Amino acid sequence: MKEKSKLNFGLILTVYLLGIFMGALDTGIVTPARTVIQESLNVGDKAGIWMITVYTLAYAASIPVMGKLADRMGRRTIYLLSIFLFGGGSLFCGLSHGMNSFTALLIARAVQAVGGGGIMPVATAEFGTTFPEEKRGMALGMVGGVYGVANIFGASVGSAVMDFFGTGHWEFIFFVNVPIAVFILAAGFFCLPNTKEKSRDPIDGTGICVLVIMVLCIMYGLKNIDFFNFRETLQSTDVYPYLLIFLALLPIFVWIERRAADPVMNLHYFSNPRILITLGVSIITGIVLMGVIFVPQLCENAMEVPSGKGGYFVIILGVFAGVGAPFSGRLTDRFGPRAVLGAGLIASILGSLTVIFSTTVDPGWPNVIAALMFIGLGIGFTMGAPLNYMMLWETDEREANSALATLSLVRSLGTVIAPAVMVGFIAHAGTGISDDVMKLMPKEVNVPRLPYAAELTKVMRSQGVENVPDFDSMTRIQIDMNASGGDTEIPEELLNELKNSDVTTITENTKDMARYMFEKMSPQIQTKIDRGISKGESGVRSGIRGMDQSIRRMREAESGMQQGIDGMNQALAKQSEALKKMKKGRAGVHKGYQGVSKGVKEMQKAYDAQQVPFVREKMKPQLEKLQKKQKELARAGKKMDRGIASLTAAQRKIRQKQARLKYQKAQMAKAITGIQEGKREAKDTLRKLKIMKKAVPGALAAAEKNYIKELDRKSPEIRQTYQSALNRGFRQVFIMTAIASGAGLLLLLMYRRRREESSSND
Repeated sequence: MKEKSKLNFGLILTVYLLGIFMGALDTGIVTPARTVIQESLNVGDKAGIWMITVYTLAYAASIPVMGKLADRMGRRTIYLLSIFLFGGGSLFCGLSHGMNSFTALLIARAVQAVGGGGIMPVATAEFGTTFPEEKRGMALGMVGGVYGVANIFGASVGSAVMDFFGTGHWEFIFFVNVPIAVFILAAGFFCLPNTKEKSRDPIDGTGICVLVIMVLCIMYGLKNIDFFNFRETLQSTDVYPYLLIFLALLPIFVWIERRAADPVMNLHYFSNPRILITLGVSIITGIVLMGVIFVPQLCENAMEVPSGKGGYFVIILGVFAGVGAPFSGRLTDRFGPRAVLGAGLIASILGSLTVIFSTTVDPGWPNVIAALMFIGLGIGFTMGAPLNYMMLWETDEREANSALATLSLVRSLGTVIAPAVMVGFIAHAGTGISDDVMKLMPKEVNVPRLPYAAELTKVMRSQGVENVPDFDSMTRIQIDMNASGGDTEIPEELLNELKNSDVTTITENTKDMARYMFEKMSPQIQTKIDRGISKGESGVRSGIRGMDQSIRRMREAESGMQQGIDGMNQALAKQSEALKKMKKGRAGVHKGYQGVSKGVKEMQKAYDAQQVPFVREKMKPQLEKLQKKQKELARAGKKMDRGIASLTAAQRKIRQKQARLKYQKAQMAKAITGIQEGKREAKDTLRKLKIMKKAVPGALAAAEKNYIKELDRKSPEIRQTYQSALNRGFRQVFIMTAIASGAGLLLLLMYRRRREESSSND
C-alpha cells in the first residue's frame, strides 16, 4: 500500500504539473507569432493584439468561477473539464489558420483561456490539502517552479516551434497542446481523486455573473491605461466606462455575496489583515514576474545578439527558477512561508539592483548571469509554495479551491498593471532612440562631380540660357531627417521601424532607411537635374537654330556680294573695253592733231614766207581752216582725255568698291566659319549634356554608397547610442521591480501567522 501510495502521488503530481506547464506555457507562446498570425489572417496591429488580450481577460474571469465549481463538483471533474476546454480551444486555434478566420481564432483563444483559468487553482488546492504534510511544501514548490519556468519559456518555445515548422505553419504552436491534453485526460480519469466539498447550498450564479463582468471590466480598463499619459487615457472610452462599471457593480456584488448561501468569493478574506497582506504580496509577485518579460530583450541589448536569441539567456533564469521553486517548498516546510518569501523578494531586489547598476552599465557574461541567477531564484522562491501556504493557513480547507483562485485572480492584477507601466518605460526610452540616432546620421551626402559640370554651367550661362542650375555645385545633398525643408523627408513608418530595432539591427535598419530615403529622393534630384539639363538643351538647340538662320542670311548676303563683285567685274570689263577704244580714238585724234599741227606749222611757215598777197589771200582760208581743225582736234582730244580720266576714275571707284566688297565677303566668310565653329561647339555641348544626364543615376548611386559607408563607420556609435537609450527603459523597469519587492518585504514584516497570534494571546 505504501508503494502504491507513492505511485499515486507521483502520478497525481505529474498529471497536475503537466497541465500547469501546458497552461502557463501558452500565456507567452503566442507572443513571437503575433505579427505572423496577423499577416496570415490579414488583420492589423490594433486587432491582432486581441489574440493576447482576449486570453488574458477570459483567463482572469474564469479563475474564481472554476475555483468555486471545483469546490462543488470536484477537483478532478473541473480539472479535466479545464484540460478538455484548453485542448479543444488549442485545436480550434490551429484550425482557424485553415479557416482563414481571425474571429474563429479569438473564440478559440477565449475557450483556451477559460480552461486555463481552472488548471492552476485546482492543482494548487489539491497539493495544499490532500498531500501529506511532509510532501506538501515540495509539491507546492513544484507548482511555482513549473508555472514560473513555463511562463518564462513560453515565448522561446513559440519561436522554436515556428523555427521548426516554419512561420507559414504557425498553427503548430497550438497543435502541440493537443496530445498533451489527450494524455492528461486519459491519465487523469484513472489516477486523480475527485476531491470536493459537500454542500447542498445552491450555486451563487448571480454572484458568478457579476464577478465575471467586474473582472472583465477592471482587467480591460487597467490594460488600456497608459500610465505615462494617465489623464488622457483615463478619459478614453476604452478605459473609464469599464472602470465605472466595475465601481458601480462592486457594492452590488458585495450585497449579493453577503446574502448568498454559498458565495463565489468569501468577502471575509478582505476583512482579514493577514489575508489582505497575502493578497497584497501576491500582487507584488505578479509585478515582479512581469519583469521577466523584458529579460530576453535586456539580454539581447546587453550582449548585442539578434532579436529572438535572448530567449536562450532565459534558460539560465529558468534553471535557477526551476531549482529554486522545489527547494523553496522544502524550506517552507522547515522555516515557514514568510522567511522563504522574504528570501525570494531579497533575491529579486538583488537581481534588480544587478541589472540597474551592472548589466545595463557594464554588460558582459558575469553581470548578465549574476542578474539572471538572482531574478530566477527570486521567482522560484516567490511563485510557488509560500503564498499558497499562507492563503491555505488563513482559510478553511473546504474553501481551498476558491481561496487559491482568489489568490490567482489578485495576482493577475499585478500581471496586468505591471506590463502597462513597464512597456511605457521601454516605449518612452524608445521614443528618444530615433532622435538620438538621427543626430548621428550625416546631414548631407557627397555626390561625385558630374562630368563637364563646371564647363557646361559656364557655357550655358555665357549663352544666356535662363534658370540654369549650377551643376558644378551639385556635390552635396542636404538631408532633413525630421521635417520638410531638405531634399527629402523621413516618413513616420520608417521612424517607427527604427524604434523597433534591436542593437544588432539598428545600423542595418538605419541603412534601410537611408536606402529608402535615396529611393524616394533620387527621382526628385534626377528630375531637378534633368530639368536643368533640358533647359540647357533647349537653350543650346535654340542657339543652333539661331546660328543656322544667321548662316543662311549671311550666305544669302555673301551670294549678293559675289553677284555685286561679278557685276563690277563685268562693268570693269566693259569700261576697260570702252577705255581701250577711247584711248585708241584718243591716239587717232592725237595723231590727227599732230598731223594737222604739222600741216598748220608748215602752212603757217609757207604763209609767212609768201610775199605775194594774192597767194597769201588764197592760203589764208586754208590756213584758218587747218587751224580750226587743229583746235577742233585739240578740243576733241581734251574731251577724250576727260572721258578717259572719268572712265579711269570710275574704274578706280569700282575697283575700290569691289575691294571693299571682297573684304566684306571675306569677313562674312570668317563670320560664317565662326558661327559654324560655334554650332559645332553647341552640338558638342548637347553631346556633353547627354553624357551628364546619363551620369546622374550613377552619381546618385555613388552618393548612396558613400552615405552607407559613412553609416558603417558610425555603426559602433549608433549601436552604443541605441543601447544607452534602451538601457534607460530597462533600468526603470527593474527599479519598479526592486521597489515592488521592497514593498513586499515591508508587508511581510506586518504579517503574523494566525497560530502565532493565538499562542501569543494564550
